[in-house]
Amino acid sequence: MTEQMPPTNSTFKADDSVNGETQKEFVEPVRPAYTHLDRDDIDRLSPEHREYLLARHGTLDLDPVPDMSDADPYNWPHWKKVVNLIIVAFHAMMATFTAASIQSAFENIAADLHCSLQRASYLTSLQIAILGGAPLFWKPLSDRYGRRPVFIVSLICSLVANIGCSESHSYGSMAASRAIVAFFISPAAAIGSAVVAETFFRQSRARYMGIWTVMVTIGVPISPFIFGFLAYRVDYRWIYRVLAITNAVQLIVYLFLGPETRYLRHGVRHEGSAFKQEYMQLRRIDPTPLRLRDFVQPLRYFARPCVVIPAVAYAMVFLFASVMLTVEVPQLFGPAFKFNAQQMGLQYISMIIGSLIGEQIGGFASDAWMNRRTKKIGTKPAPEWRLWLSYSGYILAIVGVIVFLVQLGEIGDNYNVTPLVGAAIASGGNQIVTTVLITYAVDCYREDAASVGVFITFVRQMWGFIGPFWFPQMFTNVGLYGSAGIITALLIVVSLIPTIILQWKGRDWRSSNTG
Repeated sequence: MTEQMPPTNSTFKADDSVNGETQKEFVEPVRPAYTHLDRDDIDRLSPEHREYLLARHGTLDLDPVPDMSDADPYNWPHWKKVVNLIIVAFHAMMATFTAASIQSAFENIAADLHCSLQRASYLTSLQIAILGGAPLFWKPLSDRYGRRPVFIVSLICSLVANIGCSESHSYGSMAASRAIVAFFISPAAAIGSAVVAETFFRQSRARYMGIWTVMVTIGVPISPFIFGFLAYRVDYRWIYRVLAITNAVQLIVYLFLGPETRYLRHGVRHEGSAFKQEYMQLRRIDPTPLRLRDFVQPLRYFARPCVVIPAVAYAMVFLFASVMLTVEVPQLFGPAFKFNAQQMGLQYISMIIGSLIGEQIGGFASDAWMNRRTKKIGTKPAPEWRLWLSYSGYILAIVGVIVFLVQLGEIGDNYNVTPLVGAAIASGGNQIVTTVLITYAVDCYREDAASVGVFITFVRQMWGFIGPFWFPQMFTNVGLYGSAGIITALLIVVSLIPTIILQWKGRDWRSSNTG
């Protein structure tokens, strides 16, 4: 194993941050082979380092610049990066998938546990809240000891807790077991942003960030779609058993195919083979002392407009274009059309299709948008350029929610598919906003991508947790048409307008170290 080289990448990316402090942005003229590198930075690389990177990547146009080590995730073969991302993204999906797993079975649970339909829905709301807060605990541990140990512990404990859910015969015990599952299954849904930033170069980051974000998003509708069949044809308790079996399969796959992506390039010495560092290392990776304040460190982004604005704007869209649709479909469609669990699950197909279509714009088109801009103007565009794509997401989310609620009010007792067309449109908008805004925030603070992901997840889940408690009252008091107007106003005021301000002022905020 080649000895760890001196720090080489801390100055290559002007809009990155070091130790949480934003560096002043500059734009670098495009030059053949060295698009993102300063000439002095290139000269700092040893001849061996340059030869290694050229042999591995075929270019020195790399942002950021990897170490001269096979253990550096940036130097992994492409297939290895993608396989690891799929494993982590599936793990992230299991967080929202698990929370939404019982939505098609609310009536079955209410009858079995002798509680109201509304109270049964709180078993989902409970997990939504814990999925937001628990990553604050896992993030500092994963920074010190690595992503791999945290993910392995997550799967083992989730497996056991899901078995506990299947054997719970009272509302209290099932709620407690669901809470434990949420706490342990949560890491990948927040830390996944760090895994993407730790393995993929900046120019393709949105594409792969989109894989992670779309898995988090579709976990919400795909779960009741699948488990609706199970709850109707077997028994809803098999939902928990299938979740436990899935966790067991994930654990086996991750043990053999999930390498460690946490790799420090500064201040540490890497010893042993790449295989040992990636799969066998059980020691501390980051020697920085673990302090109590590290467990709330991500919350400091409440003072960073370039993160808090995207987080709040995204949370509002997620609330109405994802949480509201998936939580309220059983309560709005079930009583109106007398659907069983299987029929209820089929209603979620529209949201799955909408999310997958939306990701084509949020991920692939987003990278193409940024790369095309680079070629056109001859400089690396500021991260704010990516925000142009978010407006299409806002428009689709607003239009989709309006169509969903208005058409639901129009059809009365005669079922037709038009509200679900609106749900598909809203889901597409939600996915565009998700990928674009999270990628933007990570681009602003790439070195602290884990904290950014945890913070955004915290804001999203806390706001998503509150929603189901007041949605029914809003529908009852102002009706479906009035609710469409309220939601439109909130999306414009809390999401659209702040994003316009961010695109206008974001660069200045980051340059003055206030963003």
